[in-house]
Amino acid sequence: MFMFERWGVQATRPASADPVAPGGASTHKLAPSARRVLALIAITALIGIGATDAAGQQGGSVSGTVASEGGEPVFGATVTLAPGGRVAITDVRGEFRFANVPEGTVTLGVVRLGYSSAEQAVSVRGGAQTRLELVVREVAIELAGLVVSASREAQRLAETPASVSALRGSEIRAVGASHPSEIMRQVPGAWISVTGGEGHQTAIRQPLTTNPVYLYLEDGIPTRSTGFFNHNALYEINLPQADRIEVTKGPASALYGSDAVGGIINVGTRAPSAQPGLDATLEGGSFGWQRLLLSGSSAFGPNGLRADLNLTRTDGWRDATDYDRQSATIRWDRPLGNGTIRTVATFSNIDQNTAGSSAISANDYRDNPKVNYTPISFRTVKALRLSTEYAHLTARTLFTVTPFARWNEMGLLANWSLTYDPTVYTTGHRSLGLLAKVRHDFQPLSARLIAGVDVDYSPGFREETQLQATRVGSIFTTYTEVAPVYDYDVTFHAVSPYLQVEASPVPGLRVVGGLRYDRMGFSYDTHLDPIATGRHRRPEDTSVVYGHLSPKLGATLEVAEALGFFANYAHGFRAPSEGQLFRQGQAVNTVGLDPVKVDSYEGGARGLVGGRVSYSATAYHMTKYDDILRFTNPDGTTENVNAGETLHRGVEVGLGADLVGGLRADVAFSRARHTYEEWVPRAGTDLGGSEVETAPRTLVNVLVSYAPASVEGLRLGAEWTKVGSYWMDPQNTHRYPGHDTFHLRLNVPLLARVSAFGRLVNVTDERFAESSSFTTARGEEFAPGMPRTLYLGLRWN
Repeated sequence: MFMFERWGVQATRPASADPVAPGGASTHKLAPSARRVLALIAITALIGIGATDAAGQQGGSVSGTVASEGGEPVFGATVTLAPGGRVAITDVRGEFRFANVPEGTVTLGVVRLGYSSAEQAVSVRGGAQTRLELVVREVAIELAGLVVSASREAQRLAETPASVSALRGSEIRAVGASHPSEIMRQVPGAWISVTGGEGHQTAIRQPLTTNPVYLYLEDGIPTRSTGFFNHNALYEINLPQADRIEVTKGPASALYGSDAVGGIINVGTRAPSAQPGLDATLEGGSFGWQRLLLSGSSAFGPNGLRADLNLTRTDGWRDATDYDRQSATIRWDRPLGNGTIRTVATFSNIDQNTAGSSAISANDYRDNPKVNYTPISFRTVKALRLSTEYAHLTARTLFTVTPFARWNEMGLLANWSLTYDPTVYTTGHRSLGLLAKVRHDFQPLSARLIAGVDVDYSPGFREETQLQATRVGSIFTTYTEVAPVYDYDVTFHAVSPYLQVEASPVPGLRVVGGLRYDRMGFSYDTHLDPIATGRHRRPEDTSVVYGHLSPKLGATLEVAEALGFFANYAHGFRAPSEGQLFRQGQAVNTVGLDPVKVDSYEGGARGLVGGRVSYSATAYHMTKYDDILRFTNPDGTTENVNAGETLHRGVEVGLGADLVGGLRADVAFSRARHTYEEWVPRAGTDLGGSEVETAPRTLVNVLVSYAPASVEGLRLGAEWTKVGSYWMDPQNTHRYPGHDTFHLRLNVPLLARVSAFGRLVNVTDERFAESSSFTTARGEEFAPGMPRTLYLGLRWN
């Protein structure tokens, strides 16, 4: 296993390549820029804590609780008192308190993401204490109409000029997905494919890709630094135990910066409960699948604590594709004056045999899909994140500051390059960062101003060794290490201020504009001699800096609850990652790669009809400039190049309907076309006008579920998924025909708090490909999808 010597564990690297102190201790120290980041985090946190309203901690004449209809306390609800505009935040017991309230009649209002709002008027007498209970009703996110990713806080979807889809925790747990694709296919226009274990490639308004064009967040914090992208980011998040998944489609660089080009996937952790609780899920399935999910939560005074544990393993349905995962999440919430503190720690450890899709020939795909040509490949991942968010709220202002730390490491022997460039490598980075934001509301025009800054300091490294791989027939059986080809340290740094302004010039119309400036760069230091020729060229020590402005402008028009419109222009960009810049390969110059730039226009309609039918329809037109494309040469080798312009156009439709007697239907549909407008990867090769490969025009998912009110806990679900045909190569000479798969789910109550569940995936045992490609060197290749698979389990709550 490949670890980090520099971070206190073993690594494969020449002993002379890194200076060490006597006794072998590393001499690495925090750079001055790291110390500045730490100082900025400390100063900003102290300013936020110093702003706490001490009066909110005194005893008050109006107090009470906020609870759900079932009597459960609601933590983190915002309670307002009018007149006066004072604000309180409920603790984990749902408690709130106002001191020194003037005598007379006052009105208390409460809002909370995922709940209906409520108001109640009470009379206050001098010297007396008044206590009351505010009851809110839990509602579906699409009915509550609240999203968090569009402005980094809860906001009405009707006032959000963007295409946003949200999946609730109850939906996530009802699906019980063994892979992120099983839940994400409910999002219109999203295609997540399986590469192995819980690894994945993603397509949102783009072709299926491993390129760094998506931003993955957990509670609003990037799971990785911009400079060290991993396309498998969702398996670094404890998705099966998440509270919600929110997908924002299209560029969002004006608020989130680099990476947010194709879209944002923001996963929320579950909040603690007021009462002691424990839930457990134990399941098993075909091909050695086993999973244990444990979650415990309780309150200690005003403090709430939740701990989640995910233990997963499988033998894999193909040869040598076993997968082991251990994930844990700890969340601690508590109020502090007129604010809240939320601390989240997450850790994932993943050991995956066979790294990647392990594509096979057309003959084996048809006759022997279990075969694996690359059983020697592997991927090991460790990811640790720690963050503390302090949010301070007054009548018109919200201040949030979130310092965070990350530590990521990955060891990889890639299966896809064994035929032309076999290597084994370790990469990793550690991060210190800060997200700080102030939001202020103004009375005229219901205006809102949001100003913030993101800071990221992430030193990392890459160590890569060339291999001599032994092949018996089509199977790679062993390998020996030959020589190091890359060994470098690289530090990513970024300071990115942003501004967003909102206003309603007339009732029902909301206008939103934003601008962000990203100043970011890399400092690169190689431990091997630079090389200007060959397959593994190495650049000299250098620094790369990017500065980029990202604007956006949008508007929403709310005609009625049943009908609303939105339109949006957004510019996005994506700085190259460390691997694209400094792992040069045989390209002439990668250090000179330009950022990818995107201009996107979209518009749509959405609404809720009769409280039972929700719908959304969006059309988009997105152009990418200076796209960093991986060109495959005739011999199978690849290289990254800025290769011109691509165009992405499409429509996305979502429909959800409560029918009769507990019957519900949900439909996700998209139709798109992705083309190379200008693509000349080298002289004599012009592929302009071709459709982009691995980009199906049609995606469909239909889910019909049945949950009768007469039998609590009984749920049935039937699902149809369609992936349309697509080209397998950029020359558009070979085409994958597409596929349809069907799935069934059942949950049956057994005893009080105990239920049994089952899932049958790919009911018809359809032979299909998770991805496919064609090259002149290897012909048609397919990564076969999972055959019919059964999962059974027990759930105790």
